[in-house]
Amino acid sequence: MEQVPGTPFGVVYLDVPPVTSGLAVGALVAGIASILVALLVICIGVAFAADAGAWASGAFAVLGVLAGVAAIVSGLLGQRQMRRPAPPPGVRFSGRGLAVAGISCGAAGALLSLLGLGLALVISLT
Repeated sequence: MEQVPGTPFGVVYLDVPPVTSGLAVGALVAGIASILVALLVICIGVAFAADAGAWASGAFAVLGVLAGVAAIVSGLLGQRQMRRPAPPPGVRFSGRGLAVAGISCGAAGALLSLLGLGLALVISLT
């Protein structure tokens, strides 16, 4: 307990429970979405290879890569938010595992989107 200068009174800080980081939750949601879009890229590219499926899978691949990059950036910002020290009355953030899962899912989704686009292009060219 800190004493207020010039008075006999003290200041008491109430313990604030940690709050789950919204950036970490957003990273996980965007990472899962990028994996789902990547699976869509692969399915469209393989199923409709003869009917210009490479164009459609290319459009969805852009969406998958953007969602993956958004997941990675949100996860890294969420981790930064959790590392920042908060003075006693401030809010502390939790959810480091959510941020790491969002980063890994986002990276996997972006990579799968690019691999799916490459597969669609190879199938359509042969």
